Amino acid sequence: MTDRIADRIAMTNESPADGALRNRLRQAAELLLAARHRLLPIADLPLELRPKTLAEAYFVQDVLLQALGGAGGWKVGLPAPGATPLCSPMPVHTIAANGARIASRFRRMRGVEAEIAFLMNRDLPPRDSPYSREEVLDAVASCHPAIEILESGILDPTAAHRLTGIADLQMNGGFVFGEALPDWRRIDFAAETAEMVIDGAVRVANGKSPAAGDLIGLAVWLANEGQPRTGGRLAGKWITTGSWTGSIPAGETSEVLARFQQCGSAALRFR
Repeated sequence: MTDRIADRIAMTNESPADGALRNRLRQAAELLLAARHRLLPIADLPLELRPKTLAEAYFVQDVLLQALGGAGGWKVGLPAPGATPLCSPMPVHTIAANGARIASRFRRMRGVEAEIAFLMNRDLPPRDSPYSREEVLDAVASCHPAIEILESGILDPTAAHRLTGIADLQMNGGFVFGEALPDWRRIDFAAETAEMVIDGAVRVANGKSPAAGDLIGLAVWLANEGQPRTGGRLAGKWITTGSWTGSIPAGETSEVLARFQQCGSAALRFR
């Protein structure tokens, strides 16, 4: 367990010990939430409110989540191949089924990404020994193509401080899941490709994921390193495993289709 101590410290769901720091991070969450709700993005968090560590950024995420009604799932992804995964909760009210019509009047960015997600069928409660890959696989109910919708309280997330972007739920603004894949364990994800189609035009073809060779490894990571944040409460929750296409902007009334070579498709429409 010692080689994961740093990750566990970053993932802890305990409040920072310093009361003044907690207040500053709560103020940061309030600014991000207001920027999202009012569609009035900020360039970045003020320096005095900005998270200085990954643990502080995750604390801001958790404050935002409390205001947004709790987690319906988790987004987990690799910033780059071989990097330590990053995660964010997905608010439960932003999750919808295939073909959903998404109200565009509450949207500013309307970024869309093709993803592959797992629906969990049981909890993996905290324990001293890590969960094995097989134990996590046994806790997966089904695997699905999906679309993540990206929104942010930051005007240009690529220009803001990295920890500000992580604190802002890593730009999660919605999640739409497609049909369950039959016999999904036989799929060779390393050989999979994805395309993003918007209003009938292919915007990305042959997209790949940094974690394509081991998508279930991200679920294993969340089950173990993520325990302090999830509490092991994963039954009925989604784990989506990062973008295959990058973020593509959609229009106010766009029809969006994420299509995989082997893994089917997911669709939504803005209105």
